[in-house]
Amino acid sequence: MLTSLHIKDFAIIDELEIDISSGMTVLTGETGAGKSILLDALGLLLGDRADSDTVRHGCKRAELNALFDLSLLDNVRHWLTEHALDQGDECILRRVIMGEGRSRAYINGTPVPAQSLRLLGEQLVDIHGQHEHQSLMKRSTQRELLDNYGNHHKILQQLQTRFLSWQDCDLKISEILGQDTDRESRLEFLRFQLNELDEMALEDGEIETLQDELKRLSNAERLLSSSQEGLDLLFDNENLNAHDLISKTLATLDELGKLDETLTTLHEPLNTALIQIEDAVERLRDYRDHLNLEPDRQQVVEQRLDMAHNLARKHRTDVTELLSLQQTLQHDLGQLEQAEEILQSLEKQRDNARDEYFDIADTLYKKRQKSAKKLSSAVSDSMQELGMTSGRFIVDVHKRTTDTPSRHGMNEIEFLVTANPGQPEKAITKVASGGELSRISLAIQVIAAKALQIPTLVFDEVDSGVGGSVAETVGYQLRALGTNRQVLCVTHLPQVAAQGETHLQVSKKATDSSTRTHIQQLSNEQRTEEIARMLGGRKITKSTRQHAREMLGLTTTEKQIKGSA
Repeated sequence: MLTSLHIKDFAIIDELEIDISSGMTVLTGETGAGKSILLDALGLLLGDRADSDTVRHGCKRAELNALFDLSLLDNVRHWLTEHALDQGDECILRRVIMGEGRSRAYINGTPVPAQSLRLLGEQLVDIHGQHEHQSLMKRSTQRELLDNYGNHHKILQQLQTRFLSWQDCDLKISEILGQDTDRESRLEFLRFQLNELDEMALEDGEIETLQDELKRLSNAERLLSSSQEGLDLLFDNENLNAHDLISKTLATLDELGKLDETLTTLHEPLNTALIQIEDAVERLRDYRDHLNLEPDRQQVVEQRLDMAHNLARKHRTDVTELLSLQQTLQHDLGQLEQAEEILQSLEKQRDNARDEYFDIADTLYKKRQKSAKKLSSAVSDSMQELGMTSGRFIVDVHKRTTDTPSRHGMNEIEFLVTANPGQPEKAITKVASGGELSRISLAIQVIAAKALQIPTLVFDEVDSGVGGSVAETVGYQLRALGTNRQVLCVTHLPQVAAQGETHLQVSKKATDSSTRTHIQQLSNEQRTEEIARMLGGRKITKSTRQHAREMLGLTTTEKQIKGSA
């Protein structure tokens, strides 16, 4: 859940830090005080598009930070681990917006694209309000909500496994059938290419060996003369050679060692040098004696290499890759020759996967219908409690017209609603106003709360357009939702504000040179004043204060009764 929010130089906020508790937290304040700014900041931390206009006037950049507790969110921890961003039970989201419009995003101190914030944010916070991007309007969200409510996760996983098997086989079949259009000509061409390479009969490493041999043969005379010159200098020259010089030096030092024993220490290295010279002479003589000077051999090697280079140019490859090319062509020819057999096997696998897929999809369809009926009834009841007395909500589940498998099953799922008597149900995107959509969303969230994975829910003025007992019911619904989720609610209604377990007041302070937003957590007495203000406006009387105390006292009593129950 969200535990704290830090905002600096954002809009009219110079610097603000908010600690947020579990349960239901309400945010109240005068219109224009900055409540929406807090939600805008949170939206940016969840990946919304940045705008340079959000940077406080006169500042170079705005900085936003949010701290989340992940101790109960294994799915989020798993996502962070997969992206090498996991740092234990806490997660810090950070967004920096520069004055010229650029922005940078961070997860646990690591720079990430804003898209990564969005993907992670979708698992952490769901913001509900009168916004175009309301997640409830998306068909994919509607399907996921129904599947979460019905706990269809296991059967969905089975379905997707069969879908991937079918998809893999179908792709391989398409590749083979695509090759069949010119199968015979390709077979002929492959055989022709392989025939040339087979005639060449290259062995592994042969090209490198031939290149080395040609280098020796091309320089044989120089190698021979240089070898003999080396032998003369080391041993064969009767007048002067290294072996004789060292031998004479060694004999001299042996005589001198009788006069000065220090010189005897040179005996070992000089004797070692003699042994190494003798070894080098033996190896050099062997090299010279076996040096091939046959001109015919050089011609054979050159012809062999020319054939290889011509073949490599023909195949547009390096001469050292010819053997690898031959193996590839042999594999392709084998695959093509066995294509019919492989095709039959793949078609059988595909048909089996498809049959299993449709069996599971049919079972899922029945489960979705059953869950849809329960969800429709529960949400309809909740809508009526929220002031839409003639409201009806229907989760429409029907089979797709296509027979092509899809990852999520063979159903189309759509939320239908009517808020007025005598009106037919229509898609929620077409008939719900902003206030109605917020209340319908609230009704759905309350009913499906135990199945939802998102830990923090934000409701931005979901009480718009209601009052009296309906407003009180909205408050009860939000408080009930806060028993197993963290709920943040921006409200103008005292009936809703009185239900909060934590009450934050947002205010705006203006001077001649600046305007600043301030936020504070209210004590019981301060809550009484704020509720009274919401009830009576600027002029607060004894009766409004008394009314406020009664609302807060009633709430406290009910909470205590619920707790003892």
